Amino acid sequence: MEVRIGILNSPRELAFESSQTPADVQQAVADAIEKGASHLALTDGDGRLYVVPTTALAYVEIGSERARRVGFVA
Repeated sequence: MEVRIGILNSPRELAFESSQTPADVQQAVADAIEKGASHLALTDGDGRLYVVPTTALAYVEIGSERARRVGFVA
């Protein structure tokens, strides 16, 4: 599932594939914002950790879980 995070005052976004479910990512974002945490931490499919200060979050776009197709389409 693809996750895109917009950072305030930055022209680029942070985008990565996560092995977490959309519900898990949504809950992590909500918890970080509601509880006043200093940062949001998410991991990608390869185990890399992404840490973003909650004060710098512009948006978080959570993609759907979808199996990727392999092969060619005629």
